[in-house]
Amino acid sequence: MAQHWGDAPPGRSPVSVDGRLRVGAAALRLLSIDVVLTLLVITGGARVLNLASLTPSTATEPATVAHVFALSHLTSFTDTGVTGTSPFGWAQLAGYALLSRAFDRTPVPVTAVRETMVLAAVLCAVLLWMLARRLGLPFWAATMAVVLMAVSPLAIGLQRVVLVEHLAVAWVLAALVLVTTPRARARPWHDVFAASCLLAAVLTSPLALLALPSAGWLLVRRREASRVAFTAVTFTLGLGIAFGPAGPALRPKLPEPGPPGIAAWVALDPVLVVLSMVAIVAGMVFPRTRPLAVTALLIAAVLALPSIPVELPLALLIPLTPLLVAEVAATVAAGRPPAGHRLVPTRRPVSAVVLATVLTFVSAAGWVHGFGRLGQPGDPALTQAREWLQDNASGDVILVDDASWTELAADGWPTGSLIPLGSCAATCVVPDWAVLTASGQRDRPRFRAASAVLAGATTVAVFGSVTVSRFGEPADSPGETEESGARSRAGAALAASGQVQCEGHTRDALHAGKVDPRLIATVAALATLQPVRLVDFPSAPSEAAADQPLRRLVVSGNDVTAIADFYTGQRATFQPASVTRVPGGVLVTYPLFPPSGLLTPFSFP
Repeated sequence: MAQHWGDAPPGRSPVSVDGRLRVGAAALRLLSIDVVLTLLVITGGARVLNLASLTPSTATEPATVAHVFALSHLTSFTDTGVTGTSPFGWAQLAGYALLSRAFDRTPVPVTAVRETMVLAAVLCAVLLWMLARRLGLPFWAATMAVVLMAVSPLAIGLQRVVLVEHLAVAWVLAALVLVTTPRARARPWHDVFAASCLLAAVLTSPLALLALPSAGWLLVRRREASRVAFTAVTFTLGLGIAFGPAGPALRPKLPEPGPPGIAAWVALDPVLVVLSMVAIVAGMVFPRTRPLAVTALLIAAVLALPSIPVELPLALLIPLTPLLVAEVAATVAAGRPPAGHRLVPTRRPVSAVVLATVLTFVSAAGWVHGFGRLGQPGDPALTQAREWLQDNASGDVILVDDASWTELAADGWPTGSLIPLGSCAATCVVPDWAVLTASGQRDRPRFRAASAVLAGATTVAVFGSVTVSRFGEPADSPGETEESGARSRAGAALAASGQVQCEGHTRDALHAGKVDPRLIATVAALATLQPVRLVDFPSAPSEAAADQPLRRLVVSGNDVTAIADFYTGQRATFQPASVTRVPGGVLVTYPLFPPSGLLTPFSFP
């Protein structure tokens, strides 16, 4: 018979205690779902808004994107391995790219792969909430833990970067959630899935091995030796197979360290870093989160190792420290330590509200600066370089680094004509061009390996942080060379002609020897037919940065049609790449690299 709460009021049916409990539990579940969904929107939205930001970035991201693109398009990409290997991690990223058609939907390959990082961050938020609740943290503390991770500039800045460690930490959190399943509901398949998740995490990143102490500790707490042994045997067997017979195909390897350092990441959110350090130490005192604090302490210790890039342990640490901060806040708000592994109900709710408010304001003070650093837009330099190459070097063999390989391959450039920087010493193919980004030039091991090949390249265009070089073109030494001197003297003579009208920067360009000799020669020939006016020498900033001659001219005269016919009729060396009627005259464009010796009469003063 159901129990009743007191006497029923007149005219009303008695309400059972069980009914009240069921209604309360249902309301709590609905509230939890609403809160979690809100947190997921905040987590995903904050990362989508900063998806294209490039500061700070990592040295390993371009190589990871290149491997994912190659795997999803069933082509090959080889490097020297200094950026690490994670075949299982790449397979996960490529699987999402294939299912979602990310590379077809997004013109920027890096952004396409970063979509997976957003989903991993959202998944981590769900798992972090579940883990916090299963460890016994109150509703508000679990919410605070997820909020700290969702809106921290450090978390946003790092979790948008393509790192397989973000996938590894999602596997780790999934394993911990399965391990903390209440004993009454635990089944053998929970243990199998927990061991599988731990194995997937280790295969994704070797640093996930640091999570084994916390997983083992939480397993031992269940006081079920048979299940602990079963999970350990399952994990060990899978690990032996993965690193044994399947080792060549699955074994991951950590990359070599590269910029940016720890300071660049800490500057995004120093408040969270300080809170995390305090929470890790304090977490060792509290029984409930002591296993996680041990793992967090081990990961933090790895940050001090100079042989491991700092962003890798940071990626594993970011979801754990907000949970430890929430545990400290919950314990302080409760007024006394938790009993065993369960939370003592809060006796001073006002203290909890005040503590949460103070933490929010302190964190927000650091976020103001951090969000400003995250707001920097993406660099279009690589896209501009790719478009320039399509116009001037379509189909040629190009020496590329990781980032430029992906950009050109995604644009349809034949991958057989792209030589990765790390394998150029082993190939017999001589490249025609070289496209190197700033990250590729910072990749010292591979840059040194290709130094003998790059010694014969001449810079012909500079697009911000991207340099385009040409092989086989003689480089002008500093100062006046025979060619530049001939252009200067011929240009001065042309400017002094009564048949040629030029002024301002067009006259300066002629006197400085910056004009293509083919333009100088053809304008001199055209001036014998009619007076001409040199309107402008449109400059390509990328070519000007590499000190290339100006090869475009807007020219006008009494008969614009005759000028257009004159240039259209040129052949061989003097045939333009294009002749276009524009407002104010005719735009004449010559191809790159004028032959030497066209102005031989002006070679000497």
